[in-house]
Amino acid sequence: MGTVKVQHAKTHLSALLHAVEQGEEFVIARGDRPVARLVPVVQGARSRELGFLPIDLPDSFFAPLDTEELDAWEGA
Repeated sequence: MGTVKVQHAKTHLSALLHAVEQGEEFVIARGDRPVARLVPVVQGARSRELGFLPIDLPDSFFAPLDTEELDAWEGA
């Protein structure tokens, strides 16, 4: 992972993006302080199926709470 200054990143953005498309990563620094990372986007990496645990919930789970339990949840 290389580090580039803001001015260099502004001037050479197209070349940096090309390198990122090839798998490289860069840290963009303001002076000596790192402020951002330029990394490739991973398509589809965040999608996953909901319901990954085999749990069966009884119908009563979805029933409205009684007043006493609702007050306890709401901190009353």
